[in-house]
Amino acid sequence: MADQQDISTLDTSVPQTARIWNYLLGGKDNFAADRAVGDQIIQSLPQLADSARLSRAYLTRAVRYLAGEAGVRQFLDIGTGLPTADNTHEVAQATAPDSRVVYVDNDPLVLAHARALLTSSPQGATSYVDADLRDTDTILREAAKTLDLTRPVALILMGILGHIESDAEAKAIIDRTMAGLPSGSFLAMYDGSDTSEAVTEAVRIWNVSANPKYHLRSPERIASLFAGLELVEPGVVSVNEWKPDPTTPPEVIDQYCAVGRKP
Repeated sequence: MADQQDISTLDTSVPQTARIWNYLLGGKDNFAADRAVGDQIIQSLPQLADSARLSRAYLTRAVRYLAGEAGVRQFLDIGTGLPTADNTHEVAQATAPDSRVVYVDNDPLVLAHARALLTSSPQGATSYVDADLRDTDTILREAAKTLDLTRPVALILMGILGHIESDAEAKAIIDRTMAGLPSGSFLAMYDGSDTSEAVTEAVRIWNVSANPKYHLRSPERIASLFAGLELVEPGVVSVNEWKPDPTTPPEVIDQYCAVGRKP
């Protein structure tokens, strides 16, 4: 669990990805340097804040589907970022109160807010692991203290694999993690796509100013990360096209997603 010393080690003059995204989502866990980059990006791509919220809405729909129709009761959310509205445990436990959720991140500010995430319904459980996305052995070992890894688990990777430049490395991270989960487990993810010049320019600004850097992928490259899994309909689509509800805008945005099941 983080303490005040964790926050004191932060260099708040250096923009940081999780805090910029928090700002775009309308959160308060960010600093002037983060807001400056966020404003610069929004000036280049005014709809980016909407894209952030629409991607978050996909997370909500995906977790609701997994906890509801798919019957999953365990969730491993890696790269969770700073807490905002409709966190994974809140959505899952609203559908199935006995859901168990493990969050994984290694950002000091996220750690400092771990107590905000460590809440649960009385029937379920929520815990937090301090680990890097690439350290799959530690993630699975620590997750096993809260989750039963002999039963299906939903692996949640929302907007995090874009920080891995190599497709081969991103796929290896998925494969190593899914190898520790049984048949009937799921992968749910989204990431930014290179489908528009405006988004490409916004990410260029992001990468000049902030760390860690972000790498866009084509929808086809995103689809390749699901090789070996059974895609849930409608497959790899823009986040607004994945099982939309009446509040989902109809337009296609440059964030692509899918949910796949381990056979």
